[in-house]
Amino acid sequence: MQTQPLLRQTKPMNTPVIDQTKLESFVMRAIGDLSASSGGILISLGHKLGLYKALAGAGPLTSQELADRASCAERYVREWLNGQVAGGYVQYHAVSSTYELTPEQAMVLADEDSPVFIPHAWSVQASMWFDEDKAAHAFRSGKGVGWGEHHDRLYCGVAAFYRNAYKGSLVAQWLPALEGVVEKLEAGIEVADVGCGHGHSTLLMARAFPKSRFHGYDVHQPSIQEARGLAAEDGLEGNAEFEVARATDYPDRKYGLICFFDCLHDMGDPVAAAQYAAKVLSPDGTVLLVEPFANDRTEDNISPVARLYYTGSTMLCCPHAVSEGGHMVLGAQAGEARLAEVFRKAGFSHFRCAVKTPFNLVLEARR
Repeated sequence: MQTQPLLRQTKPMNTPVIDQTKLESFVMRAIGDLSASSGGILISLGHKLGLYKALAGAGPLTSQELADRASCAERYVREWLNGQVAGGYVQYHAVSSTYELTPEQAMVLADEDSPVFIPHAWSVQASMWFDEDKAAHAFRSGKGVGWGEHHDRLYCGVAAFYRNAYKGSLVAQWLPALEGVVEKLEAGIEVADVGCGHGHSTLLMARAFPKSRFHGYDVHQPSIQEARGLAAEDGLEGNAEFEVARATDYPDRKYGLICFFDCLHDMGDPVAAAQYAAKVLSPDGTVLLVEPFANDRTEDNISPVARLYYTGSTMLCCPHAVSEGGHMVLGAQAGEARLAEVFRKAGFSHFRCAVKTPFNLVLEARR
């Protein structure tokens, strides 16, 4: 008498049926993500070694020509170039065995003043890997990780990445979208930049509006020191100053404008921060709130940008908010409705979205 194979006898009744096509599709998606993340180190190296800058505007170059321009070893440069071609970051001309950076690629990879310059962002990703054990401990314990506890690559990466985005939009688009704010800045008002980091946003405004006085506040002492140095380099010490302070205890100067640039969602008590802003705001003052773009529902936040923001939120934003007590941990994908509720609770009667981009929500609040 024949018996069934042992595997069939012991196979669980609820074993799922695997759709091979779906499996292969998902595996290739995961491999694509792995490929993209591994390419990040080559992008960072290309920036630090000056390879992108040496390619930009030079026309087709051989690997040896690029190596000579960047003072690097040809064999390494050739492998790096082929990796860039494989990822679509550099063009390859097979007939001449040469490599070329298009003007569009140069804007993203070689022009450090471009609003879409990306290499600095990879320092942020690197810092997250360095801090993986801290994140795992936070997950298990429920405790926070303060901003100052992260790897050093985080601070320069964040500051440099946001500097270019703000440089392209803050003075030219975001401030003019607020009701009457540019006119007040031109006449001269006190401005608070809360959570200013290295002070790039503060200094951009100080340069554009010399009659106003700008005050940058942050809890991270090394960032404030860096901001002071940048202000001195730019000759802006006359109308820009920086102090270590929290979002609930910076000096009361009856500000005509209070700014929160990509930071309110990091705070342990955003309602308290908004309440304090209401307290130190002049009667006709405005709050400018810039936050990562997000829709209000999870099912509407399915995109590469949302995934990027959720990652940063998991590793950086939520841990810092928890470290500050975690009264309301908004996360980087809070959305307009939740942010409006924060300001409603803080006593503001006016709240609107002034500008919406694929990357930012620019919001205006008044008492």
